[in-house]
Amino acid sequence: MHRFVALSLLAALPAFAQPKPAQLIPAQSEIAFTTKQMGVPVEGRFGKFSATIALDPKKPEGGSVAFTIDTASARFGAPELDGEVGKPTWLSTAKFPQASFQSSAIKSTGPGRYEVAGKLTIKGAAQDIVVPVMLAQSGTNGTATGSFTLKRLAFKVGEGEWSDTSMLADDVAVRFKLALGGLAAP
Repeated sequence: MHRFVALSLLAALPAFAQPKPAQLIPAQSEIAFTTKQMGVPVEGRFGKFSATIALDPKKPEGGSVAFTIDTASARFGAPELDGEVGKPTWLSTAKFPQASFQSSAIKSTGPGRYEVAGKLTIKGAAQDIVVPVMLAQSGTNGTATGSFTLKRLAFKVGEGEWSDTSMLADDVAVRFKLALGGLAAP
């Protein structure tokens, strides 16, 4: 009897297994952000990040998403800003070299649309967020895109004199485009 139960459980394991991770194609992917300084948009990008994304579009609830972003790779394209972003007031890259996101749930909101809930950690501060994601897929390749807004002060980014939101907005719009290979077929 115990052997039958054990075999039945083993046979059921594939139904509970996570999908095989997709491969991020960094050269075709980007993570960008925009804030406003005195009402003027200021855009930046992260040049170095990695991701582990396991998603079966037919069973998204069994998937997972994990990101790691090299905070020292943040660039605004202006030397004076690029030199400031790593300082303790901002991203404190020496103390916090990485920001991360780990999903806790994925749900479908329609064909090719998902909500990915999880914990975003920047500069040692963690916040629960929900990220809307659109996935355009052709065979096993795809592009995941989305955007969300975070509050920089909740993550201690721009402390001291920069905590005045009349000078620098608290809202930071984050957008991403992730080229993926090895997705489960739709």
